[in-house]
Amino acid sequence: MAFGATDAGGGKLAFASDRDGDNELYSMKADGSLQTRLTDNVVNDSRPAWSPDGRRLAYDSSPGIWVLYAKDGRTRMLTGGNDSDPTWSPDGSKVAFARCCPGGWAEIFVVNSDGSGAVRLTHNVSVDGAPAWSPDGTRIAFLSLRDGDAEIFLMNPDGTDQTQLTFNDVVDGAPAWSPDGSQIAFCRHWDRGDFEIFRMNADGAEETNLTNDPAGHEYHPTWSPDGAKIAFESTRDGNSEIYVMEADGSAQTNISNNAATETFPSWRPAG
Repeated sequence: MAFGATDAGGGKLAFASDRDGDNELYSMKADGSLQTRLTDNVVNDSRPAWSPDGRRLAYDSSPGIWVLYAKDGRTRMLTGGNDSDPTWSPDGSKVAFARCCPGGWAEIFVVNSDGSGAVRLTHNVSVDGAPAWSPDGTRIAFLSLRDGDAEIFLMNPDGTDQTQLTFNDVVDGAPAWSPDGSQIAFCRHWDRGDFEIFRMNADGAEETNLTNDPAGHEYHPTWSPDGAKIAFESTRDGNSEIYVMEADGSAQTNISNNAATETFPSWRPAG
C-alpha cells in the first residue's frame, strides 16, 4: 500500500504487527491514529528501518532484506539469505545489516542501496548484529557477544577501529542514535531480570535508565526526528505494544493499543 513520500513526514512511525495473522508492516501517526497496513505477504515482515529521506523502508522478510517505496508501495529484494537488522547510511547510498554466516554466527555486512557490492565488516567467532549508523556517517554502533555477553560496540563504516562502548555482565543491545549524534538509546537486560530502555552519551558515559518499569520488558528504541521523544516496544500491558515517551523518560504512553503483538518501531524522518 502506498502512503505518500511526503505524508506527515516525521509524524509517523512504522512498526510490525501480527494483528492479521502473521507479521506485517504498519504505519501510524505518533499519537497512534491512522494505523495503516503497508505489507501483505504470506511471510513475516519485521524490523522496518526508514531511509534518511523517508521515501524508502528497508525491512526483514523472507528471504533476506526488502525495500518498500513510500510513494507507490512497490517492493523489491535488497539481499537474499538469512539477513536482518537493516540500517541506512545518512546519505541513503548504503545499508548495513546482519547476516548469518557458516557456523551459525551473525556478522555485519554493508551493501549498496541497489543491492550490489556486499562487504563483510566484522569477523568474529561470535554474534555481531543490530547495526545502527550514526547521523554523521562516521560510526556504526552494534551489539556483539565476542566477550561472552552482549555489549555495544562502535566501528568505522569500513569495519575498522572496533571499540567496546559498554562494559558489564548483563545484556545490552538495540542501539539507536539520537538525531544529533550526541546520545545512544539502547535496551538492557539488567540485574532485576527485565529489559529497560537506557540512554548514554555517544562515548558511553552517563548511562540513565529511562523506562524503569519492572512490570514488563522494554525493547527497540527509536528517536523522533527532533530528538524530543523516543518510541519503544513494551510488554507491561501483557502483550507487546508501541509506546512513546519524552527523551528524559517521562510521559510514557501506549500509542498502538491493540490486543495483538506490536514490535520494532521506526520513526520516519522529517521531510
